[in-house]
Amino acid sequence: MAPIRRVATIQWHIKDLAIEENHEAACKYIRQAAADGAELAVLPEYHLSGWVPNDPRWAEQAGEAAKYRANYQSLAKELKICIVPGTIIEKHVGPDEDTLFYNTAYFISNDGTILGSYRKKNIWHPERPHLTSSGEERHEAIDTPIGRVGMLICWDLAFPEAFRELIADGADIVIIPTFWTPHDASPEALHHNPDSEALFLASTITSRCFENTCGIIFVNATGPKENFLGMSQVALPIVGPVAKMGTEEGVCVVNMDLGLLDIAEKNYKVRQDIGKEGWHYLYRHSSLQ
Repeated sequence: MAPIRRVATIQWHIKDLAIEENHEAACKYIRQAAADGAELAVLPEYHLSGWVPNDPRWAEQAGEAAKYRANYQSLAKELKICIVPGTIIEKHVGPDEDTLFYNTAYFISNDGTILGSYRKKNIWHPERPHLTSSGEERHEAIDTPIGRVGMLICWDLAFPEAFRELIADGADIVIIPTFWTPHDASPEALHHNPDSEALFLASTITSRCFENTCGIIFVNATGPKENFLGMSQVALPIVGPVAKMGTEEGVCVVNMDLGLLDIAEKNYKVRQDIGKEGWHYLYRHSSLQ
């Protein structure tokens, strides 16, 4: 695996239920990323329809997921770029004939093939009436043209266990599409710190890099500052954010020096420790048992 990977974070103001407009914006930005030499482009969570689950059109649009996934596969093959198209809401019929909605991230290779997918496990409180968790399914890393990758989604960031399971499975890079806003903090929390959620993201992303000796590609939605955070970034241990967006719309292409992962591991020996038979913690991940 080459130590330098060129990757792109893409954020813009996602329009509610404007699925074609959002898709066109995504494709435009992916083309810009490819023209700037990016090997991978990552989009935000809910990038096609936004988060409006109480509108019946949102559920209808979820039924069109396969079409847009196929479009991204064709685009990846055309541009020879890997794509993680944020998340796509997928509609499924459950075992009791009930309708289930999964929030799914895909890794599409630069030849258009799907190398892996992940369904959001840790569902944020307002999402729970609408989305189904992946539950007991394992967090698994996948081999990709940019290295061994794990995928998480938004609120998964808050759970160190998710990272540990991916790292135990050999992930070097963790990709996190997100739709994280200032209003995810309660009015009481905002009273104490209006920038509470920005602080959460800034501190947690860098901490996860250090404590797991991994790189993180975090991509969020953006828009008016009073309602959106942006903050899409690429972060690594030792140095923290390599490039960090504000609330502007657009593409940020950056070189990701994966050689820093080796430096961090030699320094902290996190992977060495969790791979030992004598690893201390009783909740040991299934991949280590």
